[in-house]
Amino acid sequence: MTEIDYKHWGISPGIEAIREHVLVAKLNDLVAPLVNWSRAKSVWPAQFGLACCALEMMAAGGAHYDLARFGMEVFRGSPRQADLMIVAGRVSQKMAPVLRQVYDQMMEPKWVISMGVCASTGGMFNNYALVQGVDEVVPVDVYTPGCPPGPETLLHSIVTLRAMIQSGEAVERRQRSGSGAEVHIEQRDGQGAPVLLGATREREREGR
Repeated sequence: MTEIDYKHWGISPGIEAIREHVLVAKLNDLVAPLVNWSRAKSVWPAQFGLACCALEMMAAGGAHYDLARFGMEVFRGSPRQADLMIVAGRVSQKMAPVLRQVYDQMMEPKWVISMGVCASTGGMFNNYALVQGVDEVVPVDVYTPGCPPGPETLLHSIVTLRAMIQSGEAVERRQRSGSGAEVHIEQRDGQGAPVLLGATREREREGR
């Protein structure tokens, strides 16, 4: 078949040249970055605390650490308005079904942060009454170390989770593992060396 000389005849090449002037791509490739960005910037935590780690979670929401920077200052009273569960403290066998029910009622996609060693592994409570790791009940995306972890470490876990949501890594990890993203972070409380007082300080100076 002879190729048409469009310039000679002064006519438009029409549909044949559309790829030269129009961006052709999958709709998902164009929309997914925008969707992930909006999800990362609007993470709403559920109002759900279990033990002493919940006090540190409350401190993170206060004026000093200011979770409002991330649009997360309002802990949602209804799980249907939340997409982040922060498991702050030990989980008893009696609380496990309640925790799972709250998780099931949260909107998709939803995320879980295991806050502190008691939530992650049972901590010092190695007995029949407590769940030895909340990942037996719900999929965990970020494990936050500490007993209890301070607000700095919780903020570090939140920032890590937000970055994974925006890049799409959180969803990819969940699809690969069949459970949570299961990311382990370092403790970031910024705690310095203990201050020695009184006679103990004098002994340290004398090298005893």
